[in-house]
Amino acid sequence: ISRFLFFFLFLLKPETAAVLKRTVEALMERGAVVRNLENLGERSLPYKISKHKERHRRGGYFLIDLEGPPSIVSTMMDHLGRDIDVIRRAFVKHPVSKTEECSGIIPVNYEDKLIAKKK
Repeated sequence: ISRFLFFFLFLLKPETAAVLKRTVEALMERGAVVRNLENLGERSLPYKISKHKERHRRGGYFLIDLEGPPSIVSTMMDHLGRDIDVIRRAFVKHPVSKTEECSGIIPVNYEDKLIAKKK
């Protein structure tokens, strides 16, 4: 299981919640665990994007933090490529930070501490 950041841009419509619900359900059906969903807001696009025979100038950006099998990337890219509400989509592998185990309390040499105080 790998951790991914899924970034997508969609059309601004009243059905925004439906697009998100469809996307998250599709991810979960494919074995993903969604950790976080972040709305990055509505913005003007950096350039005009043509998708599904339309030209787009504005869109809504979302970021989904998820864990899932690497095979999920290609299936979701195909699935969302056919969704008429999604303009752009991208997966980025999220580096998982390794946590170090606690080595416990390091014993203090009291003799050295006492000698240092006397001097």
